[in-house]
Amino acid sequence: MCENSPPIDKLVNGFRRFHDERFAQRDAYFQALVREGQCPRVLFLACSDSRVDPAIVFGTDPGDLFIIRNVANIVPPYETNTGQHGVSAAIEYAVDVLEVEHIIINGHSQCGGIRALCENPGEAHIDSPSLVYRWLALARPAYDRARADYPQAPVDELARECEKDSILASLDNLMTFPMVERRVREGRLQLHGWYFDMAAGKLHGYDRNTGRFEPLGQTAP
Repeated sequence: MCENSPPIDKLVNGFRRFHDERFAQRDAYFQALVREGQCPRVLFLACSDSRVDPAIVFGTDPGDLFIIRNVANIVPPYETNTGQHGVSAAIEYAVDVLEVEHIIINGHSQCGGIRALCENPGEAHIDSPSLVYRWLALARPAYDRARADYPQAPVDELARECEKDSILASLDNLMTFPMVERRVREGRLQLHGWYFDMAAGKLHGYDRNTGRFEPLGQTAP
């Protein structure tokens, strides 16, 4: 539900609460972050969707997660061309400099980016006049896989499967990064695919042994 309160006032008031209720009460903790720098153990790649803020959903503190957010939580394949690679640069920094131990690709239900891809797959190509659809072209293989597996599925069901297949495609793309592949091979880095069902309030993680997304953090149905 959209609120009518002024958004800037809400942010400023929110900072005041943060300062009074968290910063002032944990001054030593925040000063340590300033003095010692960041050392997160997890790179968390999530969607830009305003409803799925990782720090809120997963109850983390400042310094716990190194977060990348973009439309539809997509990891592009490793490239060294002349393009500006914001997501790839952040991955490289997290792995080579911060030496994170885990990378989590966290998708979610009702993803607007994946829904747009499923409704207009022909628009998702590298030469699209839309920057959004150029980006979503990276998830086109996930759409093709979901459509092949569920050829008669309505768009709602198709989008749900595509959301999950896109997570798997991003995990595959992570392994095209030399620094990621090396650390995974050496046992110093683990990759995870998570799926947050917003409507049900449930979290699932991809299990390579079963080839399915299994419940996390709750009793299996």
